[in-house]
Amino acid sequence: MALSVITNTSSLNAQRNLSKSGEGLATSMQRLSSGMRINSAKDDAAGLQISNRLTSQINGLGVAQRNANDGISMAQTAEGAMQESTSILQRMRELALQSANGSNSQSDRDALQKEVGALQTELTRISNTTSFGGTNLLDGNFGTKNFQVGSDANQTISVTLSGISSTDLGNYTLNSAGTEYGVGAAGAALSTLAEGTTNAFTLNGPKGTGSYTSVATDTAVETAAGLNALNLGVEAEAVLETTIELKVAGSGTLAIGGNTFALANYGTDNTALAEDLGKAGYDTSVSTAGVITIRATGVAGIDISGATAGDTALGGTDSTAATSSFSSKLSLSSDGAFSISGTTGTISGGTASAKTTIASVDISTSATTAQTAIGTIDAALSQIDGQRADLGAVQNRLSHTISNLANIQENVSASRSRIQDTDFAVETAQMTKNQILQQAGTSILAQANQLPQAALSLIG
Repeated sequence: MALSVITNTSSLNAQRNLSKSGEGLATSMQRLSSGMRINSAKDDAAGLQISNRLTSQINGLGVAQRNANDGISMAQTAEGAMQESTSILQRMRELALQSANGSNSQSDRDALQKEVGALQTELTRISNTTSFGGTNLLDGNFGTKNFQVGSDANQTISVTLSGISSTDLGNYTLNSAGTEYGVGAAGAALSTLAEGTTNAFTLNGPKGTGSYTSVATDTAVETAAGLNALNLGVEAEAVLETTIELKVAGSGTLAIGGNTFALANYGTDNTALAEDLGKAGYDTSVSTAGVITIRATGVAGIDISGATAGDTALGGTDSTAATSSFSSKLSLSSDGAFSISGTTGTISGGTASAKTTIASVDISTSATTAQTAIGTIDAALSQIDGQRADLGAVQNRLSHTISNLANIQENVSASRSRIQDTDFAVETAQMTKNQILQQAGTSILAQANQLPQAALSLIG
């Protein structure tokens, strides 16, 4: 190599390598001091973009877990209130059963109704005051809300809550007229359901829509069975509600639900007939005037044959005239709203069901109204149980979601760490190497700077 004073190639080479090792040493010290492998885009441009995207996901997963936990807390708040509401309804049901007992006087039933009224008020108060974070849960205004349980948009779980006040809970009912349906003169013209004709029903229930066609000989019992077979959330039942009065001794036969009673055995003793009807399983009572009130379910009706006119009289809530036969009405009930219509005959003109709420429950009037109250309370319990089941399912779903989010967050964090975090073992070794190169480079640069002085020996 030529000996030159103007250009010291060895010094330039030493300077370049010293600068290079210095940069490497500065980078290692920066990474070790910050703990981050990527401190600026120049360190790893692609890695910076990937790690930032992973950071957004990790932060989103953390928020999503908090959101899901809030959802569980809210659901538990609502369910706790529903638990207390269930206890209230169970107590109301006990009172209704007590009122339905024949041993109660009017004053007894009035006393029972006082507690029912207080419970109705408390049921509504719980509904109106149960809230979470300032949002009312059970007053009927909550509707459906979405909980963000993912790190990206529209990753949600829906929660729906309905009102549970005394005016919100209850059952829906719809009844046919039941004048002579399935009993009595064949082909008699009826106000709603025609006997002796084919009736095609369309039932729009809480669980969907279905159709049933009754034949001409179907009774209320058979029609009820056909509607129940549709499984649309509507319960159909044949209900007989009428009165019987033996006015004079007769020789006719009274037939009801497969049982027959020879009227000649009773004369005008309505009490004895009522006792035998009670023994046969029918709900009966006798007034001071000797009128027997009878209520039965699952029977087609009641019929008296072989008796002359005036021997007996049948009447009831669905009849204004004394007849020799009286049919069961078709009674439909459901926890949700429904309607039923027919192409030939209709029930109540195909109108929608009517709702009987807990607020209207009154067990003070009679044993019959107490019996009706039991059905309304049972429907209310079913409605709350349905909501609690939904909330329980949502809570379990949110719990599984939280576990899944935590697992994803853990693995995504590990992936980001491999890209973004400093590997101290590797970086410490790199720093040590650069420190040695710095020291060696400095020494070599000093020696390289002395090389041009050799030219002085040639000049001298």
